Amino acid sequence: MADEIAIPIAGLRVGHWTGDGTGVTVVLPPEGTIGSAEVRGGAPATREIAVLEPGRTVARVDAVVLAGGSAFGLAAADGVMRFLAERGQGFATTGGPVPIVPAACIFDLVEEGDTRPRADHGHAAATAAAAATAPSTRIGRVGAGRGATVGKWRGREHAVPGGFGAAAATSDDAQVVAFAVVNAIGDVIGEDGNIVAGSTAPPGAPGFPVATPFEEDLSEQGANTTLVVVVTDAVCDKLGCHLLAQSAHDGLARALRPAHTRFDGDCSLALATGAVDANLDRLRAATADVVAEAIRRAPR
Repeated sequence: MADEIAIPIAGLRVGHWTGDGTGVTVVLPPEGTIGSAEVRGGAPATREIAVLEPGRTVARVDAVVLAGGSAFGLAAADGVMRFLAERGQGFATTGGPVPIVPAACIFDLVEEGDTRPRADHGHAAATAAAAATAPSTRIGRVGAGRGATVGKWRGREHAVPGGFGAAAATSDDAQVVAFAVVNAIGDVIGEDGNIVAGSTAPPGAPGFPVATPFEEDLSEQGANTTLVVVVTDAVCDKLGCHLLAQSAHDGLARALRPAHTRFDGDCSLALATGAVDANLDRLRAATADVVAEAIRRAPR
């Protein structure tokens, strides 16, 4: 099931490629967008995240790729780079523009019949984003959220579907929107503290941090991740974006229990299009709120 969520930021588009048990989601911000990121999970599968650290030279972000397939899914970014290069978009070099395309993946591999995202799938998701006729995106079991699951902390056999979520809010005159791919080892927790989506294990099953099947089986380690992309139309420099990426993890910790374990690759990216002025601290508070809401909307 997939619902539709409006995207309130001018020029921002999201596109999906949804396969059999996996997928790709591409976030296309308007040109001139800058960004940063922060990884807090213990098992990330990422590409071009180091360049987003505040002390690095490049500030621009041309697209963000979220994908399934674990590290194999990073290949989807090649297709998005090709899509952007075909349009002459990227960091200017003597050899031509080089698109800056950070990517992060979740583990959704299955033993049989799995389709790993490839470059063509990334290109297809970017094409879908660019062709979107309305500023909105589907949420639920679509794109990178297609094969996501949550509630694995008491055994993978008790997991329930995760998915792709989105939410939006305002801070001063600025808009803030969050996109989340929720494939957490933990449960999704509502604002009231109740479980929105979580383990179906019976009361007698062992719980975190008592030894559980995922700790005993090394093949399950790193098989979980929540990915978040926050986009605002506020004016922020790269350091400001880094602070927003930090605040995104506050929202992640509110909506997932447990969060940021050794077995998650939790990663947040924050992008700013620079259209309006806003107070950074209030913007950070709104970021945490909107990320938590996006995560809660993912398991449709």
